[in-house]
Amino acid sequence: MDEFDFEGLPYSLEAEQSVLGALLLSPETISKAISIVSKDAFYSEQNRNIFEILVEFFLENRTIDFVTVLEAVVGKGVFGSADDAKLYLIRLTDLVPSISNLESYCKIVADKFTLRRLILATKKIEKLAASSYSDVTQILDLAEQEVFEIRQGKQRGSLVPIEEIIAKEFDYFDEIVSGNKKVALSSGYSSLDAFLTGLNPSDLIVLAARPAMGKTSFALNIVVRVAKQSQKSVVVFSLEMSNQQLVERILSSECSVLLSKIHTCTMSDEEYTLLADGAQELANCKIFFDDTPNLTVAEMKAKLRRFPEVGLVVVDYLQLMSSGRRESNRVQEVSTITRMLKILAKELDVTVIVISQLARGPETRQDHRPLLSDLRESGSIEQDADIVLFLYRDEYYNPENAKPGVAECIVAKNRHGETGSVELGWEGQFTKFVGLDRFHEIG
Repeated sequence: MDEFDFEGLPYSLEAEQSVLGALLLSPETISKAISIVSKDAFYSEQNRNIFEILVEFFLENRTIDFVTVLEAVVGKGVFGSADDAKLYLIRLTDLVPSISNLESYCKIVADKFTLRRLILATKKIEKLAASSYSDVTQILDLAEQEVFEIRQGKQRGSLVPIEEIIAKEFDYFDEIVSGNKKVALSSGYSSLDAFLTGLNPSDLIVLAARPAMGKTSFALNIVVRVAKQSQKSVVVFSLEMSNQQLVERILSSECSVLLSKIHTCTMSDEEYTLLADGAQELANCKIFFDDTPNLTVAEMKAKLRRFPEVGLVVVDYLQLMSSGRRESNRVQEVSTITRMLKILAKELDVTVIVISQLARGPETRQDHRPLLSDLRESGSIEQDADIVLFLYRDEYYNPENAKPGVAECIVAKNRHGETGSVELGWEGQFTKFVGLDRFHEIG
């Protein structure tokens, strides 16, 4: 029977005791228990200490039996006396209904632990909400994050035999060959796709550059191409520009009308017609914008869950995001954000492109091309990213010697293949990158 303590937190003493009793009688099953529960899942302090001892024995490859565990329990003072410890261990082995049901007992213990965490999180949120000094946005961020962390803690993986993974891989091949599944979304730039194998689900792609290189423009170019070529929804979170500013840029790129003319509404009749036709085509695309400032990953995740068939998410830009937590420094906060963005991409099975600033390193070198070490407030940006792309326009630094209108998209990190550099055409008056289908490997 389930019990509640004086604070009303749920737990099952019988399930906890059954787990420990089963492990004492059948110590070879401890690896199975560890894959389902942790010591923190045990509500009773004595049960928690006994489980911790069993795990220590397992890690140290020590024999687990009644005598060895009793000695450890007594030595650590888990009970008031050796007699109390002996009687409790005997009781554990007598109470366990069936050793074969160990997994079921472990699941009960784990579920009760999750419920306790939810109750405590709710009380914490309720206390903050009742405070007149609390910020509503921070409370919402906290609520999202608390539930997110509880959910993540509950998702425990398991060891999978290679034959099972291979079978799934060949099923995956069959789906691709039959046309029921696409390998990845196309970025719209064939040379870049050749490096990246397209925009793959669950990938976190960092797109970084110094100011004026065209980071946002390139991301928006990809957004439109993905939206036009796929049936997926594309979501853009802009923490710097307004929705209107972004759409004006897209209209300029797609309709080849100067951005300044669109912004001031000084187009010619011919340009207005081009704009109207292009706008009609874009209106049929599944592109969604959100220009909420100081957005957190938790808020993004909550919003994305409302959209079916999301294929691509773009965040502009990383350094303007908030983790929703109190971090010791900004580097730690950015590291937390990139880790959460990677988890978001994996959990929702979408491609996430996050735009990032670069430090001033490229300005101080003779060769101004960015390096991974230039990632601003890097922390774990490079570590968490599956792909890191740098934009570089030599014309910006060397207007007399550079190839006019040519930019480079440098693939500095790529978990799916080689690194290299792709040449793109840059039409600055329309904030537009075009494919030149020229590339070379780095190094």
